[in-house]
Amino acid sequence: MNRNFDVIVVGGGHAGIEAAHAAATMGCKTALISFSKNTIGLMPCNPAIGGVGKGHIVFEVSALGGLMPQLCRDTYLQVRMLNTKKGPAVQGLRLQIDKEAYKKHSLLSLEQKENISIIEGEVEEIIIENRIVIGCRVNGKQFNAPNVILTSGTFLRGLTHIGTECKKEEGRQGEPAAYSLSNNLKLLGLKLGRLKTGTPPRLLRSSLDLSQMEPQDDMELDYLFEFHPHCAKSSHSCYITHTNKNTHEIIRKNFSRSPIFAGIIHSRGPRYCPSIEDKIFRFSDKESHHVFVEPESASSDEIYPNGLSTALPLDVQEEYIHSIKGFEHAIITKPGYAVEYDFVLPTQLHHTLEVKNIAGLFCAGQINGTTGYEEAAGQGIIAGINAACKILKKEPFKLERHESYIGVMIDDLVTMGVDEPYRMFTSRAERRLMLRQDNVFLRLTDKAYAIGMIDQKLYDDFSAERKLLRESLSLLRKKYRPQELSKLIGKPECPRAKIIELVDQNLSERIIKNIHAEILYEPYLARELREIERNKQFEELKIKETIDYQSIDGLSNELKQKLISYKPATIAQASRIPGMTPAAISLLIFRTRRIS
Repeated sequence: MNRNFDVIVVGGGHAGIEAAHAAATMGCKTALISFSKNTIGLMPCNPAIGGVGKGHIVFEVSALGGLMPQLCRDTYLQVRMLNTKKGPAVQGLRLQIDKEAYKKHSLLSLEQKENISIIEGEVEEIIIENRIVIGCRVNGKQFNAPNVILTSGTFLRGLTHIGTECKKEEGRQGEPAAYSLSNNLKLLGLKLGRLKTGTPPRLLRSSLDLSQMEPQDDMELDYLFEFHPHCAKSSHSCYITHTNKNTHEIIRKNFSRSPIFAGIIHSRGPRYCPSIEDKIFRFSDKESHHVFVEPESASSDEIYPNGLSTALPLDVQEEYIHSIKGFEHAIITKPGYAVEYDFVLPTQLHHTLEVKNIAGLFCAGQINGTTGYEEAAGQGIIAGINAACKILKKEPFKLERHESYIGVMIDDLVTMGVDEPYRMFTSRAERRLMLRQDNVFLRLTDKAYAIGMIDQKLYDDFSAERKLLRESLSLLRKKYRPQELSKLIGKPECPRAKIIELVDQNLSERIIKNIHAEILYEPYLARELREIERNKQFEELKIKETIDYQSIDGLSNELKQKLISYKPATIAQASRIPGMTPAAISLLIFRTRRIS
């Protein structure tokens, strides 16, 4: 067996898949190491990809040449565009995925990919010399590579909980935890934290009364996440039911049997996707919560009741499940559980996702404190690209906040860190009017082509569409004054036929949406571009590591402590620290310029 590679990826989840695929696409000999081939591409939680914010990341992975969008196209069960009654900047494509098919296609795609070797085993140690990576140890054998990407998910000292009495050392239910690697990272000097996530019980579809539930509307779309069109039509339906007063009372009377409330679990879980017991505790005034009833696979009779994540004992899970409309006779096929795991504090990383004080060591996905398949994929592709850039002696590849949601996410992680699992929302982006689904290829395809992530055919097709878009916009702006044009098509909902009539030629759905958004948001986009130009000087104004924040008069003690903790490298990073004020930024600019 060959043991010499350019890049080694540890873990076969969504971050690992994208990292390995990206490095291999750029021509690097890549090894992907996983406990088992059979769990590569597994969806242990909700079998869905996309949504508002998260879907934007998947579009960006697509524009960068990633694999996830292709896998989605081949394995979706239901297709929906969320927020269609709102403006184009906050709409989000969401696909219900066949988890078994996704896993199968993930493994097949990697096995057929040139430059990728898949190795089964446990990585026990990252081997470094003089703070430089030289490889890793797998089941006692050394594998050599100058770049190692850690995408270990929830496996670092993983601990699963079902109630207060059932606790196991597992990375996921039924899979071993990784203790050796976690201990090794501590010995390397990395600071680790502890987080929690969870999953609901799975239900037997044939035991549910779907007629008692509200069906979700299916949609037909011309495009999914990829550049080329795909006539998308749902093959499976999803439903909605609700918890009720009885459900909540059952859970309340069993709070003491939850490891969350019994003090057994101390780590923070995701605020925006809490367990059902946490929701009922925090929102005690609410009499019901949505439960989204979603299929797991076309080849399985299992249902995912989205919204019922729990760590309660199995007998309590059965009792509260049976209290929900349509679930009266539900059979639980797998219990819900919580899992605690170690993560690397992401402030120890560069924006390339390389560890600051260990050359060649990268981290991507849940190991950086994020939650979600999409966030993991976005980090994985950036880590894989940058590992390849090091091998190919290319400049580091970074995405800025104003040009991508991936850039927003990574900047948030490495600048401010996390104290709870990080999830992407459109509200995290200051320039979300510019970061839309319809213009993602305009934003990122040139960058992907320049580093070798997409082929010539795709780039030529993109270039032809960009040319047509520019010509159409130019024609409209010559024929109509801005106010006229805004009245004609600058409405939240604009009929396709109207734009085609004004341009007098047939246009793709994506071009239509792009024209509509550019005209709808035109005055706001112009203002955002001016603000970006003004802020560039701050991006370049570096804060010296020797700055003494304690000596700056006028800064509150709270802000002094935050600056000392976050260690911002630039004024722009300092401005994004929670609680930072314009007055404080002015003081920092003055002090930074004085000591420069």
